[in-house]
Amino acid sequence: MHEVELLAPAGSPEALDAAIGEGADGVYLGLKSFNARMKSANFTYPQFEGALQSLHRMGRKVYVTVNTVFEQREADRLYQLLQYLAALEPDGLIVQDLGLITMVREHFPTLKLHASTQMNIASSQGMHVLSKYGVSRVVLARELSLPEIRDIRSHTNLELEVFVHGALCVSASGLCLFSSFLGGKSANRGLCTQGCRRYFSLRDPGPAPVPEGYYFSPSDLQLFEQVPELAAAGINAFKIEGRMKSADYVGTVVSAYRQLIDALSGNEETLRQAITRGAQILRNDFAREKTVFYAFYDPSPQDPAQEGTLDWLKADRNGGTGIPLGKLLKVQGTSPEPRGLIQTRDLMPGLGDSVRLQRADDTDRHSHKIGFVQDAPQEGPGMRWISIPQGFEPGDAVYLIQTKDRSKQYAPVIPRGRDASSRAPGWEHAPLLSLPKVHKDKKEKRKSLFPEGLYIGVSRLEDLYIIQSVRPVRVMLEYTRKTAAYLLGKPKPLPFSPKEIILVLDPYFPQALDPVLQEEIPQLISRGYGQFVVNNLGHYAYVRANSAAVIAGPYLYSFNRWATAFLAALGIDHVITPLENNRQNLEQTVEPHRRSCMFITLFAYPALFRIRADLGATYWFRHFSDRRDETFTLINKPEGSLVIPEKPFCIIDKMPFLETAGFTRFILDLSGPPLKKGDYQDLMRGVKHAAPLPHTSRFNWKNGFYQ
Repeated sequence: MHEVELLAPAGSPEALDAAIGEGADGVYLGLKSFNARMKSANFTYPQFEGALQSLHRMGRKVYVTVNTVFEQREADRLYQLLQYLAALEPDGLIVQDLGLITMVREHFPTLKLHASTQMNIASSQGMHVLSKYGVSRVVLARELSLPEIRDIRSHTNLELEVFVHGALCVSASGLCLFSSFLGGKSANRGLCTQGCRRYFSLRDPGPAPVPEGYYFSPSDLQLFEQVPELAAAGINAFKIEGRMKSADYVGTVVSAYRQLIDALSGNEETLRQAITRGAQILRNDFAREKTVFYAFYDPSPQDPAQEGTLDWLKADRNGGTGIPLGKLLKVQGTSPEPRGLIQTRDLMPGLGDSVRLQRADDTDRHSHKIGFVQDAPQEGPGMRWISIPQGFEPGDAVYLIQTKDRSKQYAPVIPRGRDASSRAPGWEHAPLLSLPKVHKDKKEKRKSLFPEGLYIGVSRLEDLYIIQSVRPVRVMLEYTRKTAAYLLGKPKPLPFSPKEIILVLDPYFPQALDPVLQEEIPQLISRGYGQFVVNNLGHYAYVRANSAAVIAGPYLYSFNRWATAFLAALGIDHVITPLENNRQNLEQTVEPHRRSCMFITLFAYPALFRIRADLGATYWFRHFSDRRDETFTLINKPEGSLVIPEKPFCIIDKMPFLETAGFTRFILDLSGPPLKKGDYQDLMRGVKHAAPLPHTSRFNWKNGFYQ
């Protein structure tokens, strides 16, 4: 058995102490910027340096999370941070942004790079691309099955890291726009508000009742019993999620996995005992109900989102963590700290314990450390008053999330008195990066493939007949299993020729689709379909091998000039700006001489989150809303399900200003709900007159990301 690494979260110095005290081989942590858990405590520079020095003396490893996208105006700050880290030599950086990879490769080549799960790498083809740019390890997307992981291992020499425990996202890794759409707090910027865990209700009647509930709040991942299989498959590192979790949680989970990993080299009886002991320990992690997620999912090429078991989604299960203690029966007082009456016979919270309170209408959740307890036998058996935060009322739910008497005292990793540092990021500017002008011959060739003007995106073949009434210069057609069957069969002529159709590849590209696309893309090109939008690095191998014309899709997240340079180095000059982008950053990122290469989406129903499984058998409905009266649509397809907003993103009235600024290619993405001819004609009239449309959203276009 090869040596495997147990990697633990360190969202705070206390969690770091617990992780190391229980035997983690390494930790991953964030500093005060550019990491995907900006809401956790994170580490100051002195704390980080102290931790790094201590852990390296112990022979443990430290990985720094720099796993968010950055805007062009932040290039100097990122450069300064990388310069600081290069001087200290952590064991690796966990990264998402393609621009960061470019910056590291050109200016800080001694830094080791690990691709974050936010990069959405779920295939060996994506790893082949990253390996050429200095990435040595990939944190695999969490939606993969064990057979797919084994297949990936057989096709790459890169180190593989997998999550084995902790909270899950309902969305495919790195493809969630929900929180960003609702208020600019982007998951790609470490500020996710977990909108998917809200309480939802239906907007349309149906044949079978579906109760109100937490439709998209998944269980927590636990692959404890699958660790021996994963180790045998050649996984290099097992990762525990939880930089927002307490030190108690981290210590509990690390101790269980440590015992199991140590037992991998023993006999079957030793391993069995470790599994039994560890499973018992994990019952006390105060988290959600557990699932193995997609571990035993076995998609076939004919149905890449095979139904499988969806035990990880249950509408009646609360979205938060903790052990249910019931509801508040009474509330006394208002300030400074009111008291709430609870009744529980199995587990009674005490002084110093931590609870989570949740409003009955799901409008507020609050964690609270109990500062007062008093038994109330006169109120009935098992009754107790506890201190609670202000604003909660009878009927609100209470959950136990941590008990004081379980807290262990761990030896501090960071030396005492480490409150000052001689090092900090400097003030140097990032080197100026200017992409070369596209060669005239190449520019003319690309212009014939991708003419200036308006492009229309659709998801169904029948929509092609609707948009022919006002013909765009090109059509962008989603490449689905249904589309593939039609185009590769004996199709009747479509209203657009193959050279007028650009096929859009889905951003979630799992290993199961590798042999499918490997076979289909050459056939498509032979039939004249030689233009593609690639939304995943794994797609690149196929289009490059077949000399196809390529546009980088919005899910490659080119928020800065450095990311555009990464794509240009691959030979991809044309780029669709990310849907989360804003005008100011767009103009700073794209130099005037490159603006003719940029596609800007003017209208879209953004996929707020994408789910690998087809939820159609579980959730038949289409329209649902939250307690804030935001309405959304669920679209179920064999490839998986996605959620779109009722209000589309729309900036068609900005088209004249963008043309004046030098942008010449625009997209109306109508691949959301079924397209109606009247709606299409109304939209085209709006484009003609540059008129704003009612009941639409600007997304982040004006205000940008929440800072």
